[in-house]
Amino acid sequence: MPSERAISLSTKLEDLPGLAARSLPGLRELGLTNLGKLIAHLPIRHERLEAEAPVDELEAGHIVSARGEITATRVVLRKPQRFEAALMDDGRRLDLVWFNALYMRDRIKPGMRLRVQGKATKYGPGLQIANPKIEILKDEAEPLQSESRIRPVYSANERIKSAAIEQAISSVLDLALPLLKDHLPASLLAARELPPLPRAYELIHRPRNEGDAEEGRRRLAFDELLLLQLGVQMKRAHLRQQLRSPALALSREIDKRIRARFPFSLTPSQNHAITEIARDLSLSTPTNRLLQGDVGSGKTAVALYAMLMAVASGHQAALMAPTELLAEQHFATIRELLRDSKVDVRLVTGSQSDRAEALKEIAAGRAGIVIGTHALLEENVRFKSLALAIIDEQHRFGVHQRAALRAKSQIAGTTPHVIVMTATPIPRTLALTMFGDLDVTVIKGLPPGRAAVKTRSVPRSKRAEVYAFLRQRLDKGEQAFVVVPAIDSREQTDSAATVTGVRELVKELEAGTLASIPIAPLHGRMKHALRAETMDQFRAGTVRCLVATTIVEVGVDVPAATVMVIEHADHFGLAQLHQLRGRVGRGSNPGVCILIADEPTTESPEPSPRLELMVQTTDGFKLAEGDWQIRGSGGFFDARQSGLSSLRVADLHRDRELLELARRDAREWIERSPSLAAPDEALVLRRMMKTFGSELGLVAVG
Repeated sequence: MPSERAISLSTKLEDLPGLAARSLPGLRELGLTNLGKLIAHLPIRHERLEAEAPVDELEAGHIVSARGEITATRVVLRKPQRFEAALMDDGRRLDLVWFNALYMRDRIKPGMRLRVQGKATKYGPGLQIANPKIEILKDEAEPLQSESRIRPVYSANERIKSAAIEQAISSVLDLALPLLKDHLPASLLAARELPPLPRAYELIHRPRNEGDAEEGRRRLAFDELLLLQLGVQMKRAHLRQQLRSPALALSREIDKRIRARFPFSLTPSQNHAITEIARDLSLSTPTNRLLQGDVGSGKTAVALYAMLMAVASGHQAALMAPTELLAEQHFATIRELLRDSKVDVRLVTGSQSDRAEALKEIAAGRAGIVIGTHALLEENVRFKSLALAIIDEQHRFGVHQRAALRAKSQIAGTTPHVIVMTATPIPRTLALTMFGDLDVTVIKGLPPGRAAVKTRSVPRSKRAEVYAFLRQRLDKGEQAFVVVPAIDSREQTDSAATVTGVRELVKELEAGTLASIPIAPLHGRMKHALRAETMDQFRAGTVRCLVATTIVEVGVDVPAATVMVIEHADHFGLAQLHQLRGRVGRGSNPGVCILIADEPTTESPEPSPRLELMVQTTDGFKLAEGDWQIRGSGGFFDARQSGLSSLRVADLHRDRELLELARRDAREWIERSPSLAAPDEALVLRRMMKTFGSELGLVAVG
């Protein structure tokens, strides 16, 4: 065994003194193989352990803790279903009950000794605790918890419980703390009133009270946010200071010629966006901008203006979309707007038939505007003079795809300007983390003449009424979408209900309510040619009702479509529902969106808060904030594309103020030291690269 002097953070757990050997298999299964990894396994929360007292001293209305032997148990199947147990302590009885938790009968048996904690209430002549926390006592000699304390709770597994992890960490913490080197300067810690790193680990693993635990958590949360923001600001500084893009020409004549291509007047918000973007594109500093706008706000027109600036300057522009349907919609829209012009517009997807010809025209520079899917990133797609790359629905791509599209430039010594677009409004806090290296432009409002879509939420028991209403609208010559979660119907695993599929619903509607109405399915398993033909028929009005999966979420613009019915609306995210709703009401007639919700259950008796929010507002920015509040950042976008997956301590709801501080500190730090190259910055650079380098697309140098 090594001496204490030889111990380091990389010392294997089996070589550490004081660590129980029985804990090692469970710790290894969690990936905790050395001292550093063990103390970096932070508590997921802290809970108060109340001081134990004899059962006869417990008081109703208080959080109490007691121990005793289970003498009897029973299962009650009538509602509410429950598991009950009697705990005896020196002849005094304490009743325990767990509602809707019949699985407890497999965990708790007569003869077991337990420590229990919870709120005591009057129950007959004695007291009862509902849904208590329990700890099985295997050693009768285990001492009483004589004083209340704060206990860290750790993520555990079947082989090792949280209490054993707590004991393991406590046994080696004093060895580890002196080995921790702080990567932040003392002046910054003092300014932000943060403890040094060793002290923060001591506070979070071994708190004396709630204040200690929060002080330690706050320092470690700030660390994560600062490292993330340092990476974001370093990336921004590198782009602006080290790289160059072609400066695109803009004159009154060019502006006039571009605007003449639009058969409508641009809104004030679109004009503001164009002013900001055109100013960026006219400089040799690479544009790196997020164009954010609600569904139907007119981002495509702004994007086309920017692309035509590139063409007018003798260069090429590319627009990348996440799905073939959206790429095809952009291609059709832009080609129609540029009809009779000299601009050659080409489409690049994985399934097109004229791909070879398109690639030849692109490589020769004759294709001024290129629209495609991720197929644009393939090695055989080469541009002669790519000056502008636009990425639509950016959240469906990652930072590496953005970098790959940038690398398509063949202009010596330059990189394309980049604009990323999203019709999913992003809460400010998420925007600072996910797109912190981008400038932001927001298009607000809808184009003139477009009314907000009315939304209703109805239970499945009123489904027949919904389709009767749909039939009335279709009989008036209008068109509609019906969206379902799956291609084929399937049984839900958590209930007896059936999720409706496209194929079965088409048969049901053709044989019932929508008999004689031209209906067609649309889903991702259809061959490209059939899918394109179906969409052409829907746009032409020969297909009146489209029964589809979420393939129609983006990229479908059919002005005659006025009704959107969404089956099993509870199964969709709020941002997704808002996108689907945006497919209707795009013409002169107002749109209606009907959300068919699953019936309430005993577990979920209340209406879905997401569906209630959908009914209340059509403002995508309010919905985005609400969606984030309800589901959290992990449910809003793929965390792996944003740096969010590495946030283990920071909570973007709770730590908004910390994020703002970290962003400001990181910006000032990178302004002083753009590459963190000073000797005393080596540790913070190394930890930033290890934590966020891959997710932010940063490459270590030196």
